[in-house]
Amino acid sequence: MNFALSDDQKLIRDSAENFLADASSSAAVRRAMENDTGYDPALWQRIGAELGWCGTHIPEAHGGLGLSFVELTLLMEQMGRRLVCTPFFSSICLAATALMEAAREDARRRLLPRLASGEMTATLALADSGVDWRPDALTASARRLGSRYVLEGRFRHVPDGASAELLLIPALLERRWALFAVDGKAKDLVRKPLKTLDPTRRIAEVRLDGVGLPEDALLGEGPEVGEGLNRTADFAAIALAAEQLGGAQQCLDLTLAYTAQRVQFGQPVASFQAVKHRCAEMMVMIEAARSVVYGAARVASAGPGTTELSLEAACAKSLASDAFFFCAQEAIQLHGGVGFTWEYDPQLYFKRAQGTSHWFGSTPALHERVASPLLGPAR
Repeated sequence: MNFALSDDQKLIRDSAENFLADASSSAAVRRAMENDTGYDPALWQRIGAELGWCGTHIPEAHGGLGLSFVELTLLMEQMGRRLVCTPFFSSICLAATALMEAAREDARRRLLPRLASGEMTATLALADSGVDWRPDALTASARRLGSRYVLEGRFRHVPDGASAELLLIPALLERRWALFAVDGKAKDLVRKPLKTLDPTRRIAEVRLDGVGLPEDALLGEGPEVGEGLNRTADFAAIALAAEQLGGAQQCLDLTLAYTAQRVQFGQPVASFQAVKHRCAEMMVMIEAARSVVYGAARVASAGPGTTELSLEAACAKSLASDAFFFCAQEAIQLHGGVGFTWEYDPQLYFKRAQGTSHWFGSTPALHERVASPLLGPAR
């Protein structure tokens, strides 16, 4: 497989890097964290309306740019480097992908253009607990009441669940999988923001206490919904792995800059052999993760089967999670006594690394997913 980026892809990556270095600086991230919604609406508007990033992998027929998943991955990598506080992951990587994979064509025509333009924010609730698609554990239910539907259920961890204007909710409808669109202002919809370790990304508990919905709120039903949400989770895991890769790279960059200017015993700390070895180990882990993430993005762009996509997502997410966590903790250590303080950024990356490490499966669970088809079930 050829991992080399085209000239257009390099331009997308470099322009995103340059834009976010200013628009999502450390100071800007800290300001956005204090916002009621957890993000800067002005930055979100620029990303959607001015730069067109929201439409990256959405087909042109639905108002998007019609690019591949590789381009989306490159954007997510740069967003991860700068801890961008926007609902991009929840709206585009989750909700838009779910519409593309699990919704009917009429629902796509109606909702995807609004997401592609950045006009609307959205999110996808996946499981009762955690951020992953576990169909056997889903307890949300829907019933038909005349020409309307009534939803009951609870989702404890929904990315941007408290601020999203539209929520996509999977539920069982007469023993069939179904996907519903729920307006964020719907009556009997309860959204409770949660205090979490990572202040750069908001999570909420969503509860549906008999939420009444019109007939067109049903976006799709049947086995294809379950299959589509399974693929959505895998696509989102690859996108998240790209974000983690970017975060790991920034941890190394911050560490190299700090150790180059910090002096001990009359010499820059970066000149010490032990520090060089630790930075080199960070780089090796980053490059290994980059190869796997880029490879998974290539496969995702080629329209893979569900099994192949699942394995690629598991490999990418597990390596990226490990690389990010390792680089974040090394950055704190190599920053010395100030590494864990609020004024320095390594602690923010460490919290993001911790917060995303269990999304779409922990590393041991993902390793088991990869090993089972190869080695057979554990005895």
